[in-house]
Amino acid sequence: MLATFITDIQGPELTAQEKQMLTSKYLGGIILFTRHFESVEQLKNLTQEISQINENLLITVDHEGGRVQRFRQGFTRVPAMGKLGELYQLSPGKAKQAAKSCAIVLASELLDVGIHLTYAPVLDIDYARNQVIGDRGFSMEPADISELAEQFMVGLKEMNFAVVGKHFPGHGWVNLDSHVACPVDERPFKAIQEADMQPFQNLLPRIDWMMPAHVVYSQVDDEPAGFSKVWLQDILRQSLDYKGRIVSDDLSMAGAAVKGNYWQRAQAALAAGCDILLACNSSEASVEILAGMASADITPMSLAQYKPAVEQGAPLNDARYLLAKKALSDLELLA
Repeated sequence: MLATFITDIQGPELTAQEKQMLTSKYLGGIILFTRHFESVEQLKNLTQEISQINENLLITVDHEGGRVQRFRQGFTRVPAMGKLGELYQLSPGKAKQAAKSCAIVLASELLDVGIHLTYAPVLDIDYARNQVIGDRGFSMEPADISELAEQFMVGLKEMNFAVVGKHFPGHGWVNLDSHVACPVDERPFKAIQEADMQPFQNLLPRIDWMMPAHVVYSQVDDEPAGFSKVWLQDILRQSLDYKGRIVSDDLSMAGAAVKGNYWQRAQAALAAGCDILLACNSSEASVEILAGMASADITPMSLAQYKPAVEQGAPLNDARYLLAKKALSDLELLA
């Protein structure tokens, strides 16, 4: 089995134990959060040190814009994607330009500090039922989401960023937060397919990594999607013919706890069809999953192919970045 693992570190500086962890052949990447940020210069030093220890590691972050923007001081305050959905109702052309510009600004500023991937875009429908999704979603309309997210993906690709579509097959209907509970969506498959799945299906060729939801769709399978062979193998791989990577949502979330301890959760995700495991905010999870992978019949998978090549200082002097930032300013979308 070919697989890899992405996890985090405790604080803004590496500990001796973490430096050792970074050398594991089963570790493909690191995910950073707000607690890892003190200043732009400190963040650059941190990512540089990580890359010096293991040049193949992919350094990632959840940095979508709006309330899910991990770094703020020294970074552009990109609007929530829901703001673009509102603009789309008034001017589709301007909204699509803004979506592409948001992606270019986000990617450029992340590249400048040595980060290679952001887990975006959110393709969930904003049904105004789920506060954890909310305005992270582009719109209430699947067609609008497809139009706007496509341009966001174009912007990411222009900066050589991989695209991560989340949370398949759609997290917007349930009214619980999978960070703290295991939500259940009781709608029939047809309802999910005809609405929530449409943006994923429409944009499938552009999606490099797919992140499934920690949600049970009870009329389809009794397992959360991220642990479901029905969703990941029968539907996503076979019916939709998806060829990219499948990355688990955070295995330390409460929505994943139904599968047991951290290694049991990882094994369930792998068995269902994930090939990239993600666990955050728990050094115990990091240790347990790496140990489990070392003891199992797993062939380590490198994520180095997803690292954009970039020269220090180049992203923020790139004309594409400057034009994208001006476009957002002209549209009065910057806080």
